[in-house]
Amino acid sequence: MSVESPFRISGNKLLHRGLIAALLAIMLCSGNVSGQARTSSPPQDFRLKVSANGHWLQYADGRPFFYLGDTAWQLFHTLKREEADLYLANRASKGFTVIQGAALIGSMDEPNAYGDKPLIDRDPTHPNEQYFRHVDYIVNKAESLGMFIGMLPAWGNVWARHGIKPPYVFNAENARAYGRFLGSRYKTKPIIWILGGDRSVQTEEERALLEALAAGLREGDGGTHLITYHPTGPGLSSAYFAQQSILDFNMYQSSHGAHDHDNGLFAEHDYALKPPKPTVDGEPRYETMPVGFYYRQASRYDRMDDYDVRQAAYWSVLGGACGHTYGNNNIWQMWQPGRNPAILANLPWQQSLDHPGAFQMGIMRRLFESRPFEKLVPAPQMIVDGPTSGGAKIRAEVADDGSFAFIYSPRGESFTVDRTRLKATRINEIWFDPRYGAAYYVHNTESGGYQTYAPPTSGRGQDWVLILEDAEAKFPTPGTVQ
Repeated sequence: MSVESPFRISGNKLLHRGLIAALLAIMLCSGNVSGQARTSSPPQDFRLKVSANGHWLQYADGRPFFYLGDTAWQLFHTLKREEADLYLANRASKGFTVIQGAALIGSMDEPNAYGDKPLIDRDPTHPNEQYFRHVDYIVNKAESLGMFIGMLPAWGNVWARHGIKPPYVFNAENARAYGRFLGSRYKTKPIIWILGGDRSVQTEEERALLEALAAGLREGDGGTHLITYHPTGPGLSSAYFAQQSILDFNMYQSSHGAHDHDNGLFAEHDYALKPPKPTVDGEPRYETMPVGFYYRQASRYDRMDDYDVRQAAYWSVLGGACGHTYGNNNIWQMWQPGRNPAILANLPWQQSLDHPGAFQMGIMRRLFESRPFEKLVPAPQMIVDGPTSGGAKIRAEVADDGSFAFIYSPRGESFTVDRTRLKATRINEIWFDPRYGAAYYVHNTESGGYQTYAPPTSGRGQDWVLILEDAEAKFPTPGTVQ
């Protein structure tokens, strides 16, 4: 038996990886990637809900939803419509399912690209209709491309009290009215509400304000949309809000402090909470972000790359997250020459759209959607030997019915697996390359027990996913869906 990749790679004969990357880029941009994802097209009923086991998101009709976000915090405020069209079409072609942007961000006295301020006289009870018609356009465009908007009603510097000088824009009363306005306006749109905006909750006044905002959103949309919270980083929304709180699912920000920062620990923390809620990293290490930029010793020359992006993504999802969020330091702020750069932005956002990490997030989504990923549960006990800390740390998940497992080796280090967690007479063993989306069939065995695996290559940037699966299940080629 052999497993063929969409690039017709078999055995040990590997095509030149540069050619594979080029082919993948062409196929993604043209929309001709083999197979259609099980969850790629939202149904007419776009609503999302939490799965029965409390760890995944799904559509109202029961289809699983893989949260693959991109941070575009300045999207509504900075881009013109034709620029937003370019950005959104690019993200849709790469397989993103959620675009995270803030309706209000920065100074309320600063107009958008069309000269419209968001609020009349800085009053949340008097939103500027012209400004929000532009927001409408972007929401509608994302919907037409099959994507949700993860909308922050207001970035943290707009609503927070700590670190902000009066006069304040928000209070509990006008926050509720503003939430009601947003909820009603976007009631029938594919929206996920994201409170917070890189802020912790430090006072009871702030908590009351956020609870009022959430109540207004619920009153406006009738509870149609899910609510989560984007905390300051590194941090967890679950540290500020109890499991029985206003949040439908949790979010953490693992942030940008260091290479090899283990964001899977955040996922494991939230996964263990009761009652269970889905969780997701809403802001991990950004591609092109200066490493640890908030430390004095940080260097503008040491920047996160696509390997940092992949490592964070697989660590997080295999730690129990319901998906992942990508970010690029040039894109979240939509920087281009002539604009004031934040956090050492150094490339125009248009030039940054096709950085390799963004493509590789689509590869990850297709890998998970090529199997019933909603069955996956963290399985650290499957790894009986191998790196348990540092940048080479192994993580694994197994389907709750024992039909397949994903095991991630960030540095291509060897590890030993207890295969008795799989419920199969015969097991397929496949290496999956998360850089290019290629699958390599290794072996078919009827043996259980312990087995040691050595990935095909090793070292920084040489990460691999081992797929173990029931041969009788006849799953499609990993990374594609038939």
